[in-house]
Amino acid sequence: MVRKFLAFLCCVSSPLFAATYELPSQDSSIVGRTQYHKVQEGETLAIIAKQYDVGFLSLMAANKGVDPFLPKADFVLTIPTQIILPNVAREGIVINLAELRLYYFEPEINKVHIFPVGIGRVGRDTPEMETTISQKRPNPTWTPPASIRQEYLAKGIELPAVVPAGPENPLGEYALRLAHGVGDYLIHGTNKDFGIGLRVSSGCIRMEPKDIEWLFPQVQLGEKVTVINEPIKVALEPDRSVFLEAHEPLTRSDGIKQPLEIPQELSWWLEAFEQSDVKAKAAILAQNGVPVEIVAPTF
Repeated sequence: MVRKFLAFLCCVSSPLFAATYELPSQDSSIVGRTQYHKVQEGETLAIIAKQYDVGFLSLMAANKGVDPFLPKADFVLTIPTQIILPNVAREGIVINLAELRLYYFEPEINKVHIFPVGIGRVGRDTPEMETTISQKRPNPTWTPPASIRQEYLAKGIELPAVVPAGPENPLGEYALRLAHGVGDYLIHGTNKDFGIGLRVSSGCIRMEPKDIEWLFPQVQLGEKVTVINEPIKVALEPDRSVFLEAHEPLTRSDGIKQPLEIPQELSWWLEAFEQSDVKAKAAILAQNGVPVEIVAPTF
C-alpha cells in the first residue's frame, strides 16, 4: 500500500524526474532516485519508457514478468532512475553498451545528463572505443554503406545511394560523427517511434529526437567519447554502504555472452571486511539493472 501511495504521488502531484543530475562527490557514485509508476489502462511499457526517458529493455529488466504490451492497470512499476555511474573518468560522453545508456558529463557545472540509447544489433555490434567527435551535422543526409544496401536488397528493398535530409531519413535531424576508424559510427536521432533502449541499429548510437536535439549544441568538435561494455557497476559509498547494479550481458557477434561474476576488487573488499557475498550474487543473478544495497551502512 505504501508503494502504491508513493507511485500515486509521483504520477499525479510531482513533476517527472529529469535526466539531469547533480554529480556526487568523487567518493560517491550514485545519482538519481527510484521512481514508481501506476499503470493506467491502455499504457504499454514502451509508452511509459518514453514518458520517463528510460530505455525499453531497462524498464523490462526492472519489472521482470510484466507483460510489456498489456501490463495490468494499477500495477506499480519500478522506474530505473537511480543509477550507479560507470567506473570511468567523468568527462565528455560516456556510452555503456551493457546498460544502453549515454552519459554526458559537465564537471564544470557539476552535472551529468543521462539518456537511453539504441545500439548495434547482434552481427553489427557497436565497438568499444576511446575517440572524439569529429563532425557535427544538422539535417544530415545518409549515405548507406554498400553492406547495408546489400542487406536491404536481400529483403527486397532498394536503398538510394544517398537519402536526403527530411522525415524519411533514419538519422533524424542531428548527427555527431565519431573519429573512430574511418568515421562510420554516429550518434544520431531517428525518424522511428521505436528502437531507443534496444539493440536495433547497424552499429551507430541512436537517441530520442528530443535528446539529440538537446545534446547536439552542448558538445564541441573534439569532445571526448568513451564507449565501454560494463554490465556490473559497483558503488562504495562514503557511509561504507555498497551497492551493485547488474545488467544482462550483451550477446556478441560470435554468439558468446560474457559470464557475470562478482568483480575481483569487490570480492577482496567483502573478504577483508568479513562481509557476506550472498546479496551480491543474488543481484548478479537477478540482472534487474537497478542499484541493490549489498552491504548496509556502518556509520
